[in-house]
Amino acid sequence: MSRGLGDVYKRQVYSCMDEIDGPFAVINADDYYGVEAFKLIYDYLSTHADDDKYRYTMVGYHLANTVTDNGYVSRGVCETNENGELISVTERTRIEKYNGGVAYTEDDGNTWVQVPDDITVSMNMWGLTPEFVGLLEEGFVEFFENIKGDEAKELKGEYLLPIYIDELLKKGKVSVKLLETQDKWFGVTYPEDKQIVQDSINELIEQGI
Repeated sequence: MSRGLGDVYKRQVYSCMDEIDGPFAVINADDYYGVEAFKLIYDYLSTHADDDKYRYTMVGYHLANTVTDNGYVSRGVCETNENGELISVTERTRIEKYNGGVAYTEDDGNTWVQVPDDITVSMNMWGLTPEFVGLLEEGFVEFFENIKGDEAKELKGEYLLPIYIDELLKKGKVSVKLLETQDKWFGVTYPEDKQIVQDSINELIEQGI
């Protein structure tokens, strides 16, 4: 039940293409991102425009603000350049609280790599410009050609937004400004998370947030 980069699918954005006429944000519909994250992404999208590159953005979270007490999760660890622009997102498919901190394993728990609590991870909050839907349409044709004839992939193949943006980054067509938030992310990855999320949201309501 762990979730990560694969949660946002390009087809969901693609289905909205006739409604998009300005900069827009993409989020996972079942996650809570916090107030600051929306302010950050709005401020960036309302003050930046495409030029020689498509100027996208992504809100990143401190890893410790996104993990659960109830098991492991999948998180995309972000790497940036000196300008705070995204270079890559490396998916760690098993990352959890471990030995008083947070660590990931790539061999079913035989060995662990400790990572800083404040390392920045992607939670699929992207800020995009309207021209993205045109790129998406071109990419969808290529994606479909690659799976055509494979019945299983035609039925269930996932057109993944973060992977496509990573492809555009490698081609030098886009820049993605990483905006860091101190907000805590809430999501129900495991059934045991439900009460924690409910209590956390109720506390925010009581605080007037």
